Amino acid sequence: MNETTVGKARSLGADAWYRFKKNRLAVLSLIVLLAMVLVAFSTFVIDWATDSSIYEAKVITQDLRRRLEPPSWEHPFGLDEFGRDMLLRVIWGARYSLFMGMAAVFGATLLGGFLGAISGFYKTADNIIMRLMDILLAVPTILLATAIVAALGTSKINLIIAILISQTPTFARVVRASVLTVKEQEYIEAARAMGASDMRIILRHIIPNSLSPLIVQCTMSVASAILSIASLSFIGLGIQAPMPEWGAMLSNARTYIRDSWHITVIPGAAIMVTILMLNIIGDGLRDALDPRLKN
Repeated sequence: MNETTVGKARSLGADAWYRFKKNRLAVLSLIVLLAMVLVAFSTFVIDWATDSSIYEAKVITQDLRRRLEPPSWEHPFGLDEFGRDMLLRVIWGARYSLFMGMAAVFGATLLGGFLGAISGFYKTADNIIMRLMDILLAVPTILLATAIVAALGTSKINLIIAILISQTPTFARVVRASVLTVKEQEYIEAARAMGASDMRIILRHIIPNSLSPLIVQCTMSVASAILSIASLSFIGLGIQAPMPEWGAMLSNARTYIRDSWHITVIPGAAIMVTILMLNIIGDGLRDALDPRLKN
């Protein structure tokens, strides 16, 4: 390889981003998702700047005289069954669905990644950890999360914990499979021969080289976490009224589905679009990070 070729060589991250950009649908989905995250984050800034006056006056304060008004120029998404602005409630609800889903998946990634790495690296721990994960995987995710929330109580922290625990086995399985492949590589044997400790090998060599499937799984799991949060809120075990949350909004609106379509379609569309964007991004990342697709 000559100097010119070396100069033109891209890093692994740059190479993955180059191939990801060629998927226009995935790039568009990423832009839409980032816009949604930015809008959701802006609600925290607005609450801080206005001392939550907009949240209290527009998002949770009821105006029964104007209940169920259809979409208009003044209220593009209409008003709900209590006369509250649907556009603002969907925007404020995004911060619960998006950030709680991301927080739960982040925790599940750390916990599941650690357990998967230990399980894949140490044969003695493999059987114990994986049998525990099998027990958790034997219970449907939403049922496991429901049982945990019912036991701990309904709160935002308990909801995140429930989703975290229910998502952990999947990450443990993904990381374990990668570790079992990576730990047999020659550079791992070289590091061990140079006197590197097991923990250093795991943290410096094995986990970084197992990130590709983990990143894709994170994206898909955020979509699953958002759907689980909405489902738990729909049955009354998630975010409680009057706080806006997409699943809770759907639950409250189902009584009026025949007469006021907008209060059910709009939060349902928010859930659908978010999950669709995350799945498309996940597919794009899978293709970009798959070494078999490299030129």
